[in-house]
Amino acid sequence: MIEVADFRNAMSLLTGAVNVVTTAGESGRHGFTASAVCSVTDTPPTLLVCMNRASSSHDHFIDNKILTVNVLGSHHQEISKVFSSKMSPEERFEHGNWIELETGAPVLEDALVSFDCEIDQIQEIGTHTIFICRIVAIQQSQHNQGLVYFNRAYHHVGESKISLPEC
Repeated sequence: MIEVADFRNAMSLLTGAVNVVTTAGESGRHGFTASAVCSVTDTPPTLLVCMNRASSSHDHFIDNKILTVNVLGSHHQEISKVFSSKMSPEERFEHGNWIELETGAPVLEDALVSFDCEIDQIQEIGTHTIFICRIVAIQQSQHNQGLVYFNRAYHHVGESKISLPEC
């Protein structure tokens, strides 16, 4: 049998993109930081998001049936920390500039990319819920460095544009 601590230590070595996943509805706007997001298929465009059922915003995602995955850039480390903190939902959304696309879920204006989704299926596994989401809109920015989480720390990946002096 695999011990929980052994599993968590091993999973800390699986590099994951850092995302802020958001929803909106009658109960207000909610969001959390997640690295458990991945592509499912491109026909139809679908992704999945895993969320701890103990999260204070869990039931809001189920009730709203929509979400946006905001893939964070290297400049968003503070936003990641805010959305994984004990701040209230209202306080979290005071950080960053937020707009809406098709579903009405909050979209971080300068995210690397935002996937605006409708939740098609919900599956409970152990302590988590898996949301299978159909993508209805995508917004990309011009940023080219991503924020990843590896070995319990943030790291930056991607191209860094260096300006060379003109000759």
